[in-house]
Amino acid sequence: MKEDGQDGRGRQERADAVDREMAARLLPGAVVRALGRWWETNAAAYADGTPGAHTVRYTPGRWAQITPWPKVLAPTSADGDAAVSRAEVAAAVADALRREAFREALVTIYVWGKGKRGTPGGSGPSTLHKILAFDGLDTALAGAVSVLREHGAPQAYAALKGQVPGLGPAFFTKYLHFTGLALKPAHGMRPLILDRVLARRLRQMAAAVGRESGHDTDGSIAAWVWSDSNWTPHRYQVYLSFMHAAAEQLAAHEGWPSGAAPDLLECALFHADWETSD
Repeated sequence: MKEDGQDGRGRQERADAVDREMAARLLPGAVVRALGRWWETNAAAYADGTPGAHTVRYTPGRWAQITPWPKVLAPTSADGDAAVSRAEVAAAVADALRREAFREALVTIYVWGKGKRGTPGGSGPSTLHKILAFDGLDTALAGAVSVLREHGAPQAYAALKGQVPGLGPAFFTKYLHFTGLALKPAHGMRPLILDRVLARRLRQMAAAVGRESGHDTDGSIAAWVWSDSNWTPHRYQVYLSFMHAAAEQLAAHEGWPSGAAPDLLECALFHADWETSD
């Protein structure tokens, strides 16, 4: 199955047509210019061509109920806020995976992903607490690592989708991404983060392509395939293909670092804004 739902062959064919147009056109000029402006502002921070310096602030005390608590994070007894960067998360996840401490890796990633949005008893800590209480969590996390290593990112996405209550794609793609930095997949592309913000960025581009090509004049196909959540493994594969190709497109463009990692594009798309029309 490509996309979820009882929508018929015609709708899927239109979605495939929009995907092909996006793959051929890649990033439109307005987006390339917006990313160039983002790079001008952030070049010093990301001089190595990766988003490793991307730092998130969080409040350790709000996560007091969570165990295991990774050493890379400030103690939950600490007052005030703390900060952790992508590079620190990546190093901590790599260490945790060497020890097969999958829960520890997930906690590190989850706290980084939630940042200041984690409130006492709120959706961050309480949801993570429920995830950690799930009996099949270790099997699911370990299995996804094995599938990623042996088969690739879309297959690992499929292996995790719907397996752990409360752990949706916006967060388990973070787990796959940091796992992929530590353990290069045997086949295909490294996994990237896909969340609601990034899906909306792709939806915006897909809607414009659909209008221009005539495959999706009202934007309904873009809204269907690039919904806010619950993307299919096929959609994740489309996303990875687009992002890796777009990263190559940008690498040849003046105003973007040559050889930059695709996850720098993911980080930039998350933070940059552009006008809907070119």
